[in-house]
Amino acid sequence: MTGIYSAAAGMAAQQTWLDALANDLANVNTPGYKSQRVAFRDLVYDSNGAGAGAAAAVLGASSAQGTIQPTDDPLALAIEGPGFFQVRRPDGTLALTRNGAFHVDSTGAIVTGTGDHLAPPLTLPRGVVPQDLVIAADGSVTTPDGRKLGTIEIVDVPAPDNLQPIGGGLFAVTAASGRPVPAKGTIRQRALEASNVDIADALTSLIEAQRAFQLESRAVSTQDQLLEIANQLRR
Repeated sequence: MTGIYSAAAGMAAQQTWLDALANDLANVNTPGYKSQRVAFRDLVYDSNGAGAGAAAAVLGASSAQGTIQPTDDPLALAIEGPGFFQVRRPDGTLALTRNGAFHVDSTGAIVTGTGDHLAPPLTLPRGVVPQDLVIAADGSVTTPDGRKLGTIEIVDVPAPDNLQPIGGGLFAVTAASGRPVPAKGTIRQRALEASNVDIADALTSLIEAQRAFQLESRAVSTQDQLLEIANQLRR
C-alpha cells in the first residue's frame, strides 16, 4: 500500500498548492493583497529508504510591495515601504491590513470596506467631509485651514511573513510574527497599493500543479490495478 499512500500524499500536497494559487488569482484586483507562500517537504522515510510522499504547507503571505496606483479618492491610502494599518474588528480584536481603501460610515468614523474601524479611531467632526482631509506622509490628518483632526498610525512586526491571514485582506499577529511596533513606512494619500500577485507566474504554477495532481492521480489508479492483479494471483 506504500505506493498508494505516497501518491495520495502527493495529491493532497498539490491540492494545497492549487488552493493557494486559486486564492491568489481570485484576489488579483484586491488592494493590498499579499500572495501566499507554499512550501513542500518530504514525509517520513522507512529503514528501507522508501518515502511516504510529500506534504505542502502555507507558510504565510509574501511581504513584497505591490504597485502604487493613484486614485481620486481622498480616503484611498497606500503604504510605501514596510508597515500595516491597524484596525479593530467587530469582536474587539485588532488586525493588520495593507488595504487602504477606507471610507466614512454614518457616524463619521473612518472604516474599512467591511466596517472595521481604524485603531486608534478617527472620526470626522460635523461639517468636515473626506474631500477636506489632508493626510501627510506621517499619517497626520488635517483640514485645509491647518486644523489637526488626528493621526493615522501604521505599525509593523519583526517577522511579517509569519502573520496569520484571517480573510478579507486582514492578518492576525502571532507569536512567530512578534508584536506590532511603529513602522518606518510612509502614507500616500489618494493612492492604493495593488495586489502583489504576479499573474503570469501564478498561471504557470497553476498549470504545473494541475499536471502534477493528474500524474499523482494516475499513480493511485496504477497502484490500485497492481494490487488487484496481486489479489487475483493469490486466489
